[in-house]
Amino acid sequence: MKVILVKDVADLGAIGDEVQVKDGYAKNFLFPRKLAIEASKGALKVIEQKKLQKERLEKNLKNEAETLAEKIKGVSVTISMEAGEEDKLFGSVTGEMISDALKAEGVEIDKKKIHLEEPLKSLGVYSVEIKLHPEVKAQARIWVVKK
Repeated sequence: MKVILVKDVADLGAIGDEVQVKDGYAKNFLFPRKLAIEASKGALKVIEQKKLQKERLEKNLKNEAETLAEKIKGVSVTISMEAGEEDKLFGSVTGEMISDALKAEGVEIDKKKIHLEEPLKSLGVYSVEIKLHPEVKAQARIWVVKK
């Protein structure tokens, strides 16, 4: 049976792909979960519209991420922490702390998007990568100073 995928299906295809599957797989798995519809000219037009809509949404998200990345480039945040001997911190700077510091500067970033290769455990200036979109990354300058 020929079906057109409505959603991405692992090991089968992406939205809009027309694939040949066994009747039982289509009737018992794909159709009940609304992952596919039976192939026809009308169905193909509907899927093309969904594809275009998804592409526009992805383009808008990428543009927003690029705008935010430009805003982040101009921002430098300071985080003050308690430190002991040899400028070692009592604890470490986390993604949540960086997110809060950026929010104070007017840039709202989810703490999960902040990528720390290793915890910041000493005083200094760091460049932290922020993954805003699969194709867009930004570098934030973080100053860790003694309280």
